[in-house]
Amino acid sequence: MARYIAGRAAGVVLILFLVCLFTFVIFFTLSPDPAVMICGKTCTPERIDQIRAVLGLDQPFLAQFGTFLLGIFAGRDYGTGANLVHCSAPCLGYSFQTNQSVWDMVVERLPVSATVAIGAAVLWLFFGILAGLLSAVKEGTWWDRTAMGLALGGSSIPNYVLALALQYVLVVQLQVLPFPQAVPFSDDPVLWFQSYLMPWIVLATGYACLYARLTRANVIDTLAENFMRTARAKGLNPVLTMRRHALRPALTPIATIFGMDFAALLGGALITETVFGLNGVGKMAADSIAKNDQPVIMAVTLLAAFFVVIGNVVVDLVYARLDPRVRITAK
Repeated sequence: MARYIAGRAAGVVLILFLVCLFTFVIFFTLSPDPAVMICGKTCTPERIDQIRAVLGLDQPFLAQFGTFLLGIFAGRDYGTGANLVHCSAPCLGYSFQTNQSVWDMVVERLPVSATVAIGAAVLWLFFGILAGLLSAVKEGTWWDRTAMGLALGGSSIPNYVLALALQYVLVVQLQVLPFPQAVPFSDDPVLWFQSYLMPWIVLATGYACLYARLTRANVIDTLAENFMRTARAKGLNPVLTMRRHALRPALTPIATIFGMDFAALLGGALITETVFGLNGVGKMAADSIAKNDQPVIMAVTLLAAFFVVIGNVVVDLVYARLDPRVRITAK
């Protein structure tokens, strides 16, 4: 197991390095000149050259990439002499639009995205797995047909449509919820819950529908396995048989997609945060894309890649707890 973890850790480092290289190539060699963007339309060539020198854009590509990587782990300096500015590690550069540290911007907005992701994940796991399990147990009944019909319809609704509909009904017409705002839990727990409830519902709806259909299919397949027929033939308790022998192996594929889905949401729910005006990582990414703020876009890309890769490794380690067949392989 130790060798397995070490191998996966090396794979994580390699993947993050390749993602970093790819994003650096895209945003710093194929995008418009950052110095021209910062300087503006009425700018002299001399001033553009000065900005390039401060940002290190006058260096060869490999030198720029090496400086960027070094800045993540050890920090870096911008400019020289009296204009020297030190960016402490982890340094992801400065926003071209606000001149803020990109790392500070990410740290400030990450709690909002994490709150949205965690709350939505709790909802979609509970309702998705429960609905799928009941549909599998009651296969072919009215419950099964109704639940799967609703799941198909729910997964077909775009997030932004559901978000606008909820805001119109719950906020404008019924006035039972306020317009969402990023309120800290410690300041006002009730307003915090009310503000995040609609984003949670919007994000959880599509995922819950997908997880319900997948759980149903997996449980039905597991119930047809030989070990399940043996357990029933021995007269074991049906509830215990379902919980220990059917549900756990059926949840292995669920754990796979959950790790990827949840990790991706930690990198920012772009549409949901934008529609509800929550100042999370997703909204920051949307604003940066509109303004072509390259350092911020690159930071969000790396952050999302980091969470996805780490989530994938965690899921592999959880497999052994869910499915004994995987546990034998992992030893």
